[in-house]
Amino acid sequence: MTKKTLPLSHSHSHSHSRSFFSKLLQSTHQKDLNQGRALHAQIIRTGSSSCVYTANTLVNFYAKCSHLAQAKLAFEEIQNKDHVSWNCLINGFSQLGGTQNSSSVIELFQRMMKEQNAYPNAHTFAGVFTSIPNLPDALGVGKQAHSVAVKIGGCADVFVGTSLLNMYCKLGLVLVARKVFDRMPERNSVSWAAMISGYAVQRDSGQAMGLFRLMTGVEKERVNEFVLTSVLSAFTLPEVIDNGKQIHCLAIKNGVLSIVSVGNAIVTMYGKCGSLDDAVQAFELLSDKNAISWSAMITGFSQSGDPEKALKLFSKMHFSGMMPSEYTLVGVLNACSDISAAGEGKQVHGYLVKLGFESQIYIMTALVDMYAKSGCVADARKGFDYLKEPDIVLWTSMIGGYVQNGENEDALILYCNMQMEGIFPNELTMASVLKACSSLAALEQGKQIHARVVKYGFGLEVPIGSVLSTMYAKCGSLEDGNIVFRRMPVRDVVAWNSMISGLSQNGLGNEALELFEEMRSECTRPDYVTFVNILSACSHMGLVERGWSYFNMMSNEFGIVPRVEHYACMVDLLGRAGRLKEAKEFIESATIDHGLCLWRILLSGCRNYRDYELGAYAGEKLMELGSQESSAYVLLSSIYTVLGRREDVERVRMMMNHRGVNKEPGCSWIELKSQVHVFVVGDQMHPQVKEIRTEKPQNQKIDPGGKKDLSDSEGPVRFLQYSIWVLSSSLDKVIGEAGQSPTVTTLVLRLGGAGWCGLASALKPDGKGMREVCLDVQDSDALKQMQGRSGVMPEY
Repeated sequence: MTKKTLPLSHSHSHSHSRSFFSKLLQSTHQKDLNQGRALHAQIIRTGSSSCVYTANTLVNFYAKCSHLAQAKLAFEEIQNKDHVSWNCLINGFSQLGGTQNSSSVIELFQRMMKEQNAYPNAHTFAGVFTSIPNLPDALGVGKQAHSVAVKIGGCADVFVGTSLLNMYCKLGLVLVARKVFDRMPERNSVSWAAMISGYAVQRDSGQAMGLFRLMTGVEKERVNEFVLTSVLSAFTLPEVIDNGKQIHCLAIKNGVLSIVSVGNAIVTMYGKCGSLDDAVQAFELLSDKNAISWSAMITGFSQSGDPEKALKLFSKMHFSGMMPSEYTLVGVLNACSDISAAGEGKQVHGYLVKLGFESQIYIMTALVDMYAKSGCVADARKGFDYLKEPDIVLWTSMIGGYVQNGENEDALILYCNMQMEGIFPNELTMASVLKACSSLAALEQGKQIHARVVKYGFGLEVPIGSVLSTMYAKCGSLEDGNIVFRRMPVRDVVAWNSMISGLSQNGLGNEALELFEEMRSECTRPDYVTFVNILSACSHMGLVERGWSYFNMMSNEFGIVPRVEHYACMVDLLGRAGRLKEAKEFIESATIDHGLCLWRILLSGCRNYRDYELGAYAGEKLMELGSQESSAYVLLSSIYTVLGRREDVERVRMMMNHRGVNKEPGCSWIELKSQVHVFVVGDQMHPQVKEIRTEKPQNQKIDPGGKKDLSDSEGPVRFLQYSIWVLSSSLDKVIGEAGQSPTVTTLVLRLGGAGWCGLASALKPDGKGMREVCLDVQDSDALKQMQGRSGVMPEY
C-alpha cells in the first residue's frame, strides 16, 4: 500500500526543506530537544522527511542530543541512505562511548560495508576507531578495521591516520601507534599531539619530550595549545619537573598562556610533580578559571599529601559559584579518603547526587574507595552494587576495600563473582586478592591465584612480585617466597620489606638482618617499614645493642623520623630482655604521641618477668588513657590477684563493665581437602561437635591451674583443646570417618585475650600429615607470649 502525500509543488517542498534544515542546525547547536521535536513533527506533516538532507540533519540532531533510540528510528526511515546518514548515527553512538554503544558502532559499520549506495570515508573511520578501545575484543576488531582502511586507501588521510594511532595508543600499543605515525604521508598538530599523549599515558616522558623536540626542531611544526597540553601531561614525577618548566617558558614565549587549557595543564603538571608552590602560583595567575582549573589544584593538594587544603579549596570553589565537574568531585573524594573523613565524604556524596553525578563510574569508584578507606564497607558495597556494569577499576576498588578492612573472605567471594562475570583482572586486582590469601594464611588459594597470575601473563614486577613473596612467607612457605623474590626483575623497597618481614615473622631473625645488609649493598634506600621489620627481628633475637644501633641509624643515616611503630619495637626489645625500667624510662622520654601502644607492650613484659609492681603501674596508665582492649583489663586484674589486692581487682572489673569492654573469643580453622572447619570458644555449631567433645585431647601440655598462671578463664583452655585435638590422631578417627583425608593443609589460630602462656609448647605435632602451622594473633600480648618459644620462635 502506498502512502498518500500532500500535493506540494517541487519548489514549495524544496523551500520547506531549506527552512527545516537551517532550523534543525540551530536546534542541534543549542541542543534544544523540544524545538527539534516540534520541527520533526512539522517535517512529517509537510512530507519533507523524504529529503535526504533534512533526514540526515534530523538524525544528527537526535544523535548530538544523546537520544540515540530516536536517532536510529529516524535513520531507519531514510530510504536512500548515503554516507552522511551512516556517519551521523555512527558518530552519535561513538561520542557517547561505553561497551554497548561501541558495539552498535561496529554493527552499523558492518551493515554500511554491505550497502551499495554508501562508502566509508574519513569521518566513518574516525567514529569506528574511537569506539574500538571500549570493546571486549578491542585488539582483534581494531586490526580488522585497520585492514579495511588500508584496503580502501583510507589511511592516507591525515584524519584517519590520527584516529588510528589514537586507537592504538588507547589500547596501550604505543609502538604500533608510532609505526602508524611514522608512515603517515601527512601529519598535522593533532597527529603530533595524539602521539605525544600516547607516550604521556604510558608515563614515558623521555619519548614524549624527544618527539616534541623532533616536532619543533626538525619538522618545524607550529606549536599550539593542543601540543603543549599533551607534552605537559607527560611530566608527572619530580625528576622531570625541569622539562615541565621549559615547556612553561615556551608557553609564555608563544603567548598561549592565556588559553585556559594550557594554564590548567601547567597547574596539573606542577601538582603531579609535587611542586605545590609553583602550582598555586600558576593557579592564582589564571585569569579565567574554570572547573578544570579548580579540579587540577584540588587534585594537586590531594595527591601531594595535603588533603585538608584540598577540602578547603573545594569549599572556596563552592562559595565562588563555580559548579564542579566530575573530576573535581573525584579529587575531593580522594582527599576525604586520604584522611578517612567519612563525615565530609558523605556530604560530598549527597552533593554529587544532587548534581546528578551518581551514575558516573569514575565518581562512584572514588566514592567506593572513600567509604572503604573510612571503614564504612557496607556503604562502599552499596555504591558498588548501585552501578549495573562496574568496570575493572571499580571491581578492584571494592575488592581492595574488603582487604583493607580485614574482610578477606568477602574479597575472595567478590573476586570469584568478577570471574563469573567475565571481567578480566589487572595487576592491582591480583595484588589485592593475594593480600587476602596472605591474611587468611590460605596457601592453597594463594597458589591458585599465582597460577592465574601466570596464565594472565602478569610478570613479577611490583606490586604482584612483592605481594606474592609476602603471601608465601606469611603462609610459612619461605622457600617459595624466596624463589619469587629472587626472580623479580626489579626489587624495590616494598619487595625487600616483604621478604625481610617474612623471615623475621618466621623466626629467622639473623637471615632477616643479613638480607637488610644485602639490600643496603644494592643501594636500595630503606624506608620506615624496613626499620620496623629490622627492629622486630632484633626483638625476636634479643639483640638489644644492635637494635639501638638500627634505631639511631634510622634518623642519623637515612633521615627517617621514628614513628610509634619503631618506639613499640624498642619497648618490646627492652621488655623481652628484662630491661623493664629502661623501657619505662624510654616510654616517658618519648617525644611522640604514642597513645596506649607502648604501655600495653610494657604491661606484657612485666607479666612475663613477673614484675607485678611495674606491671600495675603500666596497667593503671592504660586505664587512665581509656583503653578499650580487654587484654589490658584482664592482665591488670590478674596482676592485682597475684598481689592480693582484691579491691583493685573488683575496681578494674567494674571499670571494664562500665566502659563496655568485652573479651573477644578466640577462633581457629583448619582446612582439609578444600573444606574449612571452624572452631570458636564454646562452639556448639560444628556438625561433629559431640565427637570432638567426647574425644580426649592428646599431647596436652598446658597447666591452667598454677598460681603464677595469669589465665583466669577456662574458655581459652577449651578452645585450645579443640585446636590440639585436630592436630592429634583424633583427626583420623573423627574427621577421617567422614571420608576425608587427615592431611592438614593449614591450621590457623586467631587468638584474643591474655591466657595463652602454654600455647607454643602445646602446638608440637608429631608431623604426620602436618604441612604448616600459621598463627594469626590479634592480641599483641598473646603474640609476645608465643614468641621466643620452641615451635614458634627461637628462644633467646
